[in-house]
Amino acid sequence: MKENVKEILLTKEQIDARVEEMGAQITREYADKNVVVIVLLKGAAWFATDLTRAIDLPLRTEFMVASSYGDGTSTSGKVNVRLDLSESIEGKDVLLVDDIIDSGVTFAAISAMLMERKPASLKTVALCDKVERRVNGMQADYVGFVIPDEFVVGYGLDYAGDYRNLPYIGVLDPAVYSKA
Repeated sequence: MKENVKEILLTKEQIDARVEEMGAQITREYADKNVVVIVLLKGAAWFATDLTRAIDLPLRTEFMVASSYGDGTSTSGKVNVRLDLSESIEGKDVLLVDDIIDSGVTFAAISAMLMERKPASLKTVALCDKVERRVNGMQADYVGFVIPDEFVVGYGLDYAGDYRNLPYIGVLDPAVYSKA
């Protein structure tokens, strides 16, 4: 598995330090608020677990499964929600957490869907942001790292379900996905 990583883009130590910083910032900005963290599965599970531990506030956690990628390397343009929230977010301060904002299609669609449910506020959190790939004006409110337009894996990010368990974020060798 590691032999298919062309280079390490973000080390475990860099990720850990930035997640702690983001958690401290959110703690300051959300003091005395009724916070619900919505995690987009599967990829954001690693990031969200570490981020919520770094937020020193009471909060609730909800999960959604939504994707516009399937097993490919580019968006289909259609967002498919396979698991929705189990509780109402009406009147609550919501943080929508994803591993990466790439095209912006999934983040924008889920944000719009959640706004229809009348939260007190909705902000977005992404560990990685590929600004160059954006097909809409979507911008995350909290961003861990702006990264280049490379196909990355690790720390929850995958290729066809694999590589999520790498402790760092690395650039996948194009030979791996060009075979598909």
